[in-house]
Amino acid sequence: MNEKHKSAHRLILNIGIFSIIMALTFWSIFRNQDISEIGDAIQKMPKQYMIATIFLAIFFVSLEGCMIWYLLKGIGEHTTIFRCISYSFIGFFFSGITPSATGGQPMQLYYMKRDGNTLSSASVVLMTVAVIYKFVLVLIGVGIVLFWNISLKKYLEGYYGLYFLGLFLNTALVLILLLVMFSQGVIRVCFYKIEQFLIWIRVWKKTEKRKEKVEKFLLDYQGTVKFLQEHKKLITITILVTFLQRFSVFFLPYIVYLGLGLSGTAMLDVILLQASVYIAVDMLPIPGSQGITEAMYQSIFKNIFSGPTLVISTCITRGINFYFMMLLGLAAFCIASCKSRANIK
Repeated sequence: MNEKHKSAHRLILNIGIFSIIMALTFWSIFRNQDISEIGDAIQKMPKQYMIATIFLAIFFVSLEGCMIWYLLKGIGEHTTIFRCISYSFIGFFFSGITPSATGGQPMQLYYMKRDGNTLSSASVVLMTVAVIYKFVLVLIGVGIVLFWNISLKKYLEGYYGLYFLGLFLNTALVLILLLVMFSQGVIRVCFYKIEQFLIWIRVWKKTEKRKEKVEKFLLDYQGTVKFLQEHKKLITITILVTFLQRFSVFFLPYIVYLGLGLSGTAMLDVILLQASVYIAVDMLPIPGSQGITEAMYQSIFKNIFSGPTLVISTCITRGINFYFMMLLGLAAFCIASCKSRANIK
């Protein structure tokens, strides 16, 4: 079986697992619910609020693409902002169908390399975006614990421990990514261990040419890392934009809250609760963190979205900022794949 067939089979398997979990999640949410009533309530929500939630969800994903474009441009790569936004949507889709969002960056790297970006530059940019993304999430998480812990404990109840597990896992990942990013030795050891294994199982053959390519990649990679270290403005702006990106999606449930005609809960409480959901489930080995995200959302927001509005807010919030974005990500992947096949022909 060639590599293309293996990749296709892995994609079908991941989509199959994702679909099963999605079906179970929907069953859990909608059982004992009148779906027609939920649909009517969503249709009655003022259109401007629905448009605002869709805008925030698209803005969240697109902003990652803007950061990829900004960093690539900063290190001398030539690409367009729209192409970089498509990388972001492709990454969102593959992160959503793979455990712990592990599939997003490899696919982004593939399409960035295919479009003419050097492998070393693309790798460093994606690593930088990932580190800053997780770093900002950790900073927000620590800030919540330091300044909002009493309310956090009250709202999260049984999910309080899961929050700290998520915070710990995200912190550990930041440290690992930084180690990999700034240590050629770690990358070199990891590659050659993988190479030895692939040679042992007879997938690869031993060759000096591969070693030369790896050493050239490491040299270019280290040069790009050094460039970013010397241009702190690029990193500072990326960090600030990442804060904006994170809070744009945390703000989305509050728009839904207003759209459903509710009042009495402070905007900051809604934003920080949504942030706590992200921190808790972000690193769990479940495709798209499906099921646990909806369960946690309904548990901690039950005293904010009263009665039937809880299910409605779950459907709108999760439906727009995840499932709708997955469809857009799938569309971006299909368009990119068609372009790739057209170029081969």
